[in-house]
Amino acid sequence: MEVNIQTLHFDADKRLLSFIHDRVDRLNHYHQGIIQGDVILKLDKNNDAENKVAEIKLHVSGSDLFAKRQCKSFEEAVDNSVDALRKQLEKNKTRR
Repeated sequence: MEVNIQTLHFDADKRLLSFIHDRVDRLNHYHQGIIQGDVILKLDKNNDAENKVAEIKLHVSGSDLFAKRQCKSFEEAVDNSVDALRKQLEKNKTRR
């Protein structure tokens, strides 16, 4: 699976990028038909501590799945988004 990562208004370090690749690649265990994953990381303009946003869109054969989470860190936001996508993949798999 190809994973595209886009960061808006900041530069991500290599550790964060490898973390994202690792987490998104694990979704292949739940569904073999994942073609591509698009990850967008951005900082929300709120002054809250939870201003890190992760949006993940998976292109699966037959449909697209999407999850967006806002948390205190990008790692937590990515983890929560991947968990939501895992549940969507399992639901999608049982429907077929």
